[in-house]
Amino acid sequence: MANNKQLLTDIKLGLRQSELRPVYEVETERRRLPSRPGLRQDMATISGRENLGQAVFIRLLTPKGELTELGHPEYGSRLHELIGRQNTATNRNLVRLFILESLALEPRIEEIIEATVEPALGSRDRVNVLLRVKPVGEAAIVIIGPFTLELEQ
Repeated sequence: MANNKQLLTDIKLGLRQSELRPVYEVETERRRLPSRPGLRQDMATISGRENLGQAVFIRLLTPKGELTELGHPEYGSRLHELIGRQNTATNRNLVRLFILESLALEPRIEEIIEATVEPALGSRDRVNVLLRVKPVGEAAIVIIGPFTLELEQ
Protein backbone atom coordinates (compact mmCIF):
# COMPACT_ATOMS: atom_id res chain seq x y z
CA MET A 1 0.00 0.00 0.00
CA ALA A 2 1.57 3.25 -1.09
CA ASN A 3 1.86 6.05 1.44
CA ASN A 4 0.68 8.92 -0.73
CA LYS A 5 2.11 12.28 0.31
CA GLN A 6 -1.21 13.91 -0.68
CA LEU A 7 -2.79 12.20 2.34
CA LEU A 8 -0.40 13.93 4.77
CA THR A 9 0.58 13.19 8.38
CA ASP A 10 -1.10 14.47 11.52
CA ILE A 11 -1.40 13.88 15.25
CA LYS A 12 -3.22 10.62 15.95
CA LEU A 13 -6.47 10.84 17.93
CA GLY A 14 -7.95 7.96 19.86
CA LEU A 15 -11.48 7.49 21.16
CA ARG A 16 -11.32 7.43 24.96
CA GLN A 17 -15.04 7.47 25.79
CA SER A 18 -18.14 7.04 23.68
CA GLU A 19 -20.88 7.13 26.29
CA LEU A 20 -23.00 10.30 26.31
CA ARG A 21 -20.59 12.14 24.03
CA PRO A 22 -17.44 10.94 22.24
CA VAL A 23 -14.20 12.11 23.81
CA TYR A 24 -10.96 11.96 21.84
CA GLU A 25 -7.43 12.34 23.15
CA VAL A 26 -4.07 12.64 21.48
CA GLU A 27 -2.47 9.19 21.24
CA THR A 28 1.05 8.78 22.54
CA GLU A 29 3.81 6.33 21.82
CA ARG A 30 7.13 5.50 23.39
CA ARG A 31 10.16 5.95 21.17
CA ARG A 32 13.90 6.32 21.36
CA LEU A 33 15.38 9.66 20.47
CA PRO A 34 18.88 9.58 19.01
CA SER A 35 20.05 12.43 21.23
CA ARG A 36 18.73 10.99 24.52
CA PRO A 37 19.12 7.60 26.20
CA GLY A 38 16.06 5.54 27.10
CA LEU A 39 12.49 5.65 25.87
CA ARG A 40 10.54 8.91 25.74
CA GLN A 41 6.81 9.55 25.55
CA ASP A 42 5.85 11.43 22.38
CA MET A 43 2.71 12.27 20.41
CA ALA A 44 1.77 9.50 18.00
CA THR A 45 1.30 10.37 14.35
CA ILE A 46 -0.98 9.00 11.70
CA SER A 47 -0.23 9.07 7.97
CA GLY A 48 -1.64 8.26 4.58
CA ARG A 49 -5.00 6.53 4.24
CA GLU A 50 -5.57 6.31 8.01
CA ASN A 51 -5.01 10.05 8.29
CA LEU A 52 -7.60 10.67 5.58
CA GLY A 53 -10.17 8.72 7.61
CA GLN A 54 -9.36 10.68 10.76
CA ALA A 55 -9.48 13.97 8.84
CA VAL A 56 -12.96 13.09 7.55
CA PHE A 57 -14.21 12.42 11.11
CA ILE A 58 -12.82 15.73 12.32
CA ARG A 59 -14.34 17.61 9.36
CA LEU A 60 -17.76 16.02 9.96
CA LEU A 61 -17.72 16.68 13.72
CA THR A 62 -16.70 20.34 13.31
CA PRO A 63 -19.66 22.72 12.83
CA LYS A 64 -19.38 24.53 9.52
CA GLY A 65 -18.12 28.07 10.07
CA GLU A 66 -16.41 27.21 13.37
CA LEU A 67 -12.97 27.94 11.86
CA THR A 68 -13.95 31.15 10.02
CA GLU A 69 -11.74 33.30 12.21
CA LEU A 70 -8.79 31.08 11.28
CA GLY A 71 -9.44 31.60 7.58
CA HIS A 72 -11.43 28.43 6.88
CA PRO A 73 -15.09 29.51 6.64
CA GLU A 74 -16.15 26.46 4.59
CA TYR A 75 -14.47 23.85 6.82
CA GLY A 76 -16.77 21.52 8.77
CA SER A 77 -20.25 20.17 8.22
CA ARG A 78 -23.86 21.04 8.94
CA LEU A 79 -24.51 17.78 10.82
CA HIS A 80 -24.85 19.70 14.11
CA GLU A 81 -28.07 21.23 12.71
CA LEU A 82 -29.72 17.80 12.93
CA ILE A 83 -29.15 17.26 16.66
CA GLY A 84 -32.50 16.86 18.36
CA ARG A 85 -34.34 15.74 15.23
CA GLN A 86 -36.08 12.41 14.93
CA ASN A 87 -34.51 9.53 13.05
CA THR A 88 -36.74 9.68 9.98
CA ALA A 89 -35.98 8.90 6.34
CA THR A 90 -35.98 12.63 5.60
CA ASN A 91 -33.46 13.38 8.32
CA ARG A 92 -31.26 10.44 7.27
CA ASN A 93 -31.26 11.90 3.77
CA LEU A 94 -30.19 15.24 5.28
CA VAL A 95 -27.35 13.48 7.13
CA ARG A 96 -26.22 12.02 3.80
CA LEU A 97 -26.56 15.39 2.02
CA PHE A 98 -24.59 17.25 4.72
CA ILE A 99 -21.84 14.59 4.59
CA LEU A 100 -21.63 14.83 0.79
CA GLU A 101 -21.51 18.65 0.95
CA SER A 102 -18.71 18.56 3.48
CA LEU A 103 -16.61 15.91 1.73
CA ALA A 104 -16.94 17.70 -1.61
CA LEU A 105 -14.71 20.40 -0.09
CA GLU A 106 -12.03 17.95 1.16
CA PRO A 107 -9.06 18.49 -1.19
CA ARG A 108 -7.66 15.00 -0.57
CA ILE A 109 -10.79 13.26 -1.87
CA GLU A 110 -11.11 12.86 -5.63
CA GLU A 111 -14.44 11.03 -5.62
CA ILE A 112 -17.07 9.90 -3.13
CA ILE A 113 -17.90 6.35 -4.19
CA GLU A 114 -20.51 5.58 -1.52
CA ALA A 115 -22.18 7.34 1.39
CA THR A 116 -24.64 5.05 3.16
CA VAL A 117 -26.76 6.29 6.08
CA GLU A 118 -29.02 3.73 7.77
CA PRO A 119 -30.92 3.58 11.06
CA ALA A 120 -28.92 1.84 13.80
CA LEU A 121 -30.56 -1.41 14.86
CA GLY A 122 -32.22 -1.20 18.25
CA SER A 123 -31.86 2.58 18.53
CA ARG A 124 -34.35 5.30 17.68
CA ASP A 125 -31.87 8.17 17.78
CA ARG A 126 -28.77 6.86 16.00
CA VAL A 127 -27.73 6.29 12.41
CA ASN A 128 -24.89 4.22 11.02
CA VAL A 129 -22.72 5.78 8.32
CA LEU A 130 -20.39 4.04 5.88
CA LEU A 131 -18.23 6.00 3.44
CA ARG A 132 -16.11 4.80 0.55
CA VAL A 133 -13.91 7.46 -1.04
CA LYS A 134 -11.21 7.60 -3.70
CA PRO A 135 -8.25 9.69 -2.55
CA VAL A 136 -6.54 12.04 -5.00
CA GLY A 137 -3.76 10.23 -6.84
CA GLU A 138 -4.66 6.73 -5.63
CA ALA A 139 -6.46 3.87 -7.29
CA ALA A 140 -7.46 2.12 -4.06
CA ILE A 141 -10.66 3.05 -2.25
CA VAL A 142 -10.57 4.13 1.40
CA ILE A 143 -13.38 2.80 3.58
CA ILE A 144 -14.35 5.08 6.46
CA GLY A 145 -16.60 3.52 9.03
CA PRO A 146 -19.02 2.22 9.75
CA PHE A 147 -19.50 4.80 12.47
CA THR A 148 -22.56 5.97 14.39
CA LEU A 149 -24.01 9.45 14.66
CA GLU A 150 -26.55 10.34 17.34
CA LEU A 151 -29.39 12.63 16.23
CA GLU A 152 -31.29 13.20 19.46
CA GLN A 153 -29.72 14.34 22.71
